[in-house]
Amino acid sequence: MRIGQGFDIHRFSDDATRPLKLGLVTVPNATGLAGHSDADAVAHAVADALLGAAGLGDIGEHFSDTDATWSGADSRLLLTLVVQKVRDAGLAIENVDVTVIAEAPKLGDLKAAMAHELTDVVGAPVSVKATTMERLGPIGNKEGIAALAVALLKEQA
Repeated sequence: MRIGQGFDIHRFSDDATRPLKLGLVTVPNATGLAGHSDADAVAHAVADALLGAAGLGDIGEHFSDTDATWSGADSRLLLTLVVQKVRDAGLAIENVDVTVIAEAPKLGDLKAAMAHELTDVVGAPVSVKATTMERLGPIGNKEGIAALAVALLKEQA
């Protein structure tokens, strides 16, 4: 068994038309996050957890923010490619657990949809939880959103 941890954080975008993507779900009526790709902090944390558990580095090594290829990239594609890299390394994904840290928007009604979409791409159970920073620090002051993820892998039989 192998375990990996992932973390991602993005500031809210100045572009009011940019959609907010979290856990492969578009959050309605919310300002998007700034980033080179679609800035889905949840999907990026999951990708980093999977890559870390597999000993394959981090998301920036595979999808550099200096590479125009990944400009505006859909995180569903990035996560799909990461899952394939993990499988190619001879590992099977057992499960992933994610915590989204955000003061706004409230995510209670979207957690199940995020878990469903992430599970579909990962091919193993993904649980999604949400919490706040109790109005402390940059996340607490509604400057952005962060996500933590833990992934468990095993050697393929």
